[in-house]
Amino acid sequence: MTQPSSPSPTATYRLQLQPDFPFAAAERAVPHLAELGVSHLHLSPVLESVPGSTHGYDVVDHTAVRAELGGERGLRQLAATARAHGLGLVVDLVPNHMAVPQPAGLNGPLWDVLRHGPASPYARWFDVDWDGGHDGRLLLPVLGGPLGDELPHFVVAADDGVLRYHEHAFPLRPGTEELPLPRLLASQWYRLAWWRLARSELNYRRFFTISELIGVRVEDPEVFDATHRTVLRLVRDGVIDGLRIDHPDGLVDPGGYLARLQEGTGGRWTVVEKILTGDERLPASWACAGTTGYDALRHIDGLFVCPQGSGRLFSHYRDFVTPLADEGGDWEETVRRSAYEVVTHDLAAEVERLVRTAARISGRAPRPGDHAPWALRQALRELLVRLPVYRPYAADPTRAATDAAMLGRAAAGARGAFRVPEEARAVDLIHDLALGRCPDEPDGDGGHGDTPDAADRADRADFAARFAQTASALHAKSVEDTAFYRYPVLLSACEVGGDPGEPALGPDAFHAYCARVQRDWPTTGTVLSTHDTKRSADVRARIAVLSECPDRWRDVLGSMAEAAVCGAGSGVDGAGPADPMVSWLAWQTAFGLGAPAVGAGAERVAPAVLKAAREAGLRTSWTEPRADYEEAVTEFVHSGPCGPLGAPLAALDAELAPFIRANVLGAALLHLTMPGVPDLYQGSERLHTALVDPDNRAPARFRPELLAELDGGAAPLDLSAEKLRLTATALRLRRRRPEWFGAAASYEPVRAEGPAADHCVAFCRSGRVVTVLTRLSLRLVETGGWWDTGLRLPPGGPWRELLTGREVPGGALVGLSELLADAPVALFAAE
Repeated sequence: MTQPSSPSPTATYRLQLQPDFPFAAAERAVPHLAELGVSHLHLSPVLESVPGSTHGYDVVDHTAVRAELGGERGLRQLAATARAHGLGLVVDLVPNHMAVPQPAGLNGPLWDVLRHGPASPYARWFDVDWDGGHDGRLLLPVLGGPLGDELPHFVVAADDGVLRYHEHAFPLRPGTEELPLPRLLASQWYRLAWWRLARSELNYRRFFTISELIGVRVEDPEVFDATHRTVLRLVRDGVIDGLRIDHPDGLVDPGGYLARLQEGTGGRWTVVEKILTGDERLPASWACAGTTGYDALRHIDGLFVCPQGSGRLFSHYRDFVTPLADEGGDWEETVRRSAYEVVTHDLAAEVERLVRTAARISGRAPRPGDHAPWALRQALRELLVRLPVYRPYAADPTRAATDAAMLGRAAAGARGAFRVPEEARAVDLIHDLALGRCPDEPDGDGGHGDTPDAADRADRADFAARFAQTASALHAKSVEDTAFYRYPVLLSACEVGGDPGEPALGPDAFHAYCARVQRDWPTTGTVLSTHDTKRSADVRARIAVLSECPDRWRDVLGSMAEAAVCGAGSGVDGAGPADPMVSWLAWQTAFGLGAPAVGAGAERVAPAVLKAAREAGLRTSWTEPRADYEEAVTEFVHSGPCGPLGAPLAALDAELAPFIRANVLGAALLHLTMPGVPDLYQGSERLHTALVDPDNRAPARFRPELLAELDGGAAPLDLSAEKLRLTATALRLRRRRPEWFGAAASYEPVRAEGPAADHCVAFCRSGRVVTVLTRLSLRLVETGGWWDTGLRLPPGGPWRELLTGREVPGGALVGLSELLADAPVALFAAE
């Protein structure tokens, strides 16, 4: 943990900047957001990106603030207005990659590399394997078909030194302008190719499997300086107060990068988008305040999932869908199959680069292993698919032992995939290279007995880093972007950082997590909704209630008989039989969105369901879309969950409204008062139901008049207003008393006493704030309510409940039926 040199935020508010919501729009929102109680605005990327981009992660120029947002003048004006209202700015930074735009000239450094090749001064910027085939050229998979079919669409503008292909433009290598087209194409520093070749032939690192985003080598000090100069200048000028670092797992050395960044910012508050799995810990050596908060999301959401009910819901899902074990019938089997598919298909080019490097290293060894390329390839695949985390950090001393043990377990499993034990020695080679060493090391220092030459050292360092980078891409694509969509049992659990196989977490796990965060990373970020969550927190809160009433969900679908199942493609040539899996997913999606899902909601639900079907890749996909199937799915959504057949959803919604309310308010209060710095996504201060992007990236809309009415004493008329009042109350308390929640604060569980104690989660911050909320409220009601369960407030006081104004003496044991008579949550302070 690294404590920031300037005060940490008390709370941040994420704004998705885009041409329809530029700096000026954010500036107009400043007075309202200051009144809400946050301390900092959290801006999506602000550097120049592809024109029209709605997210800004496709950077094309690190030297300029994005003109479509208002340029540097607009950013400075926003910062000045924010400062006048007591707010600072946190900015999202994208160090891992840049865009390969259309036309390529939008990315000046890349344009120069395409024109001059390895001799370009910008060649060191990009992670390109110039020796990875293609006659020393950079593969650009941009053609709509095979090269021979596309030749008529090329236009050579010799006077401009440009080659055009539809909306694309590429620079011509000097001296090739007058060559015949076939020779001209073969003479460039790039090879234009059919887009389908990317998966197996690509020779540059990309962001996951997105060929339009090319990896940047920020581990090179010169590249770091050039790509960070503008942002660091804005930090020094006081325009930017903190940073969010996008996708650190894509970097060669995340720890080294963060150390260099800390030096450049003077230690400003910085969080990293690092997704932790299971019991994984953030490397203690990283120079940052912590993660962006998906680990917090997992621990909050898990509290509102009933472990027994989620198991029964799985039984109903299995009866309804009848999936194969590796197609949604078993979580671990589904993940493993998804990983095999991604590592053999989508990441084939990345694996082949590792195979070539491993073969070179093995060939130099004093005792060459005679490893066939197929054996190295299989060893890589088998080891990668068995990693339970996004990537290892074998070179980090704080993680070395843990990750070595993890890789050892993965290697033991990988060896079993070989039929001939001697051939399984390829696993030993890959295992040791992934740890940064070679096999048969008598001295144990990473050499081959004798001091390794420069080429060998470079190859081994490259392999270890690239293995980790590939592991990260594999985990993201196989788990987040594939298995989550093949295992839709409880959609609220299919979230970034989540574990659909074990969706429930109890109060003890939550308290242990919070205590650890307060001890180790007290100013880390925490989130519930982001631009990347597949469903907003309030959608997930609604769906989570289904784990408390699985039989009711079964009965809702059962009441519609065959109409509950999408007859996708029945009778349509090539589309296949009905699809109960996508049907289950569609019904839960519509329920999660709520009452608006009926009618107009289909325009939001249908794209989300189609995206899920394409990501799952079982009946259609992004690269092989099946129009008849997708049309049938769209029609089903409009006529079923969001049409006349959706009436049972509305009835269930009304029946479960009190329990949805408890989940929505409970999750919000936990997020706002637990250890860490809460980041609110735009609009989430009120009831915020959003689905996967692009649905969750619409321009922000605010209700300052509603907040003013509540501040004036008006009672909240609905759940949205109730959530807004709760959010403003907690945020203002954090801003007024930062010492109660910050690095020097404390966290202590407060245990309820009585038969329903497990339905209460309560904790005390610094002896001055007590949070109380209800979990699994439907099960609580079904078992008779609180009975004589009580909560003893800590000594001191008196404790004033900030939402109602009532006071309770310190040390008093108060019945929860009385304490939570008006609402399922309470927030006490002793000021």
